[in-house]
Amino acid sequence: MAKKKPAPKAKKGETYIAKAPIRRLMKKEGADLVAAEALDKLIGFLENKAADATKDALKICKADKRKRVTAADVRNATR
Repeated sequence: MAKKKPAPKAKKGETYIAKAPIRRLMKKEGADLVAAEALDKLIGFLENKAADATKDALKICKADKRKRVTAADVRNATR
């Protein structure tokens, strides 16, 4: 049986959320010019919130002795 390769580690400065959709969202809300630093800060904030919500949803899921995280778990974690 072949050995599994370890998951690649995130490089410094690497994000999981793409910049273009967030920039479009900001422009849609009225920000005509968006600084790269502001975009990076918002993406960092969103990633932290998503990570926290995922951790809370996992706690709920494990408390119910399930493996699958559902939309209800995420909804309850973000309340």
